[in-house]
Amino acid sequence: MKLKQKAMALLTAASLSMNLAVAVMATGAPTGDVSAVIEQTWQSAAQQIKTVVNNVVFPALDMILAVLLFVKIASAYMDYRKHGQMEWAPVAILFAGLIFSLTAPQFIWTILGI
Repeated sequence: MKLKQKAMALLTAASLSMNLAVAVMATGAPTGDVSAVIEQTWQSAAQQIKTVVNNVVFPALDMILAVLLFVKIASAYMDYRKHGQMEWAPVAILFAGLIFSLTAPQFIWTILGI
């Protein structure tokens, strides 16, 4: 029985000391403007995001659209040879998307304000 009481006293003492430590930390915590911290973090990360998007995302998107455009041109030509009519709408849409994604890095950041 004594061992159980010692364990309970030790557990209570440890619990009280942890509660005291947390209470001291909580009262000493700085109270600041959270939105200012978020804005500061965004300002520091915005340039890195811009660099990654310009050097990785847009070139990958351009490559995918270019491959799709050439595949669609080839399939449109095969359809033209088989049926005698040419479907220009899918080719034009892919070409317009490719032109848009090629020129997007020049104007997208001014629109977003970065």
